[in-house]
Amino acid sequence: MRYREYWNQIQEKREELNSLISSYWSDYSHLGTWELWVVVSLLVLPLCLLYFIDRTRIFELFCFGYTIHLLWTYIDLILENYNYLIHTRFITPLLPFALTVTTSLLPVGFLLLYQYCTNHKKNFYIYTVLLSAVFVFIFMSLEEAMGLVEFERGMNQFYILLIDIVIAYLSYWFTAGIKRFITPDVENG
Repeated sequence: MRYREYWNQIQEKREELNSLISSYWSDYSHLGTWELWVVVSLLVLPLCLLYFIDRTRIFELFCFGYTIHLLWTYIDLILENYNYLIHTRFITPLLPFALTVTTSLLPVGFLLLYQYCTNHKKNFYIYTVLLSAVFVFIFMSLEEAMGLVEFERGMNQFYILLIDIVIAYLSYWFTAGIKRFITPDVENG
């Protein structure tokens, strides 16, 4: 197959897939379904908790939360595209299906944990494992029971737990690096 033939076929299949996803959303995830309102609440309610952030550290906290958001969004897109983790209800077919979780629930949860641990000199690593376990074994189990998420191709909650922990640790290290970069070195003046 030639270069142009590949791209023509890819574009045709993309259009077909987009049409199929839009039809599915219209039938099973529209404004009249309770599942959509659960998904919307998973987006909106965590964002309300941002009222409690330490405004003197807003850049640092949002840098951490944004890193969680970006990493989880990219990882989730990979998991979706290869059918490992399927989000069966979503706000709109135009955006990533796990938008509510990767944009709000996980970033806000870990952001508040990061703030708590750094303000109270608690071990972020241990608390991250605990919060990840709550997210995976309680919240994700509820999502699975409600039919909002499905695991395929050998994916399970333990793997999600490991991904969650790795993403939180990478975000922590990235934020620490950014803090060192923008904070003047007092000793070397």
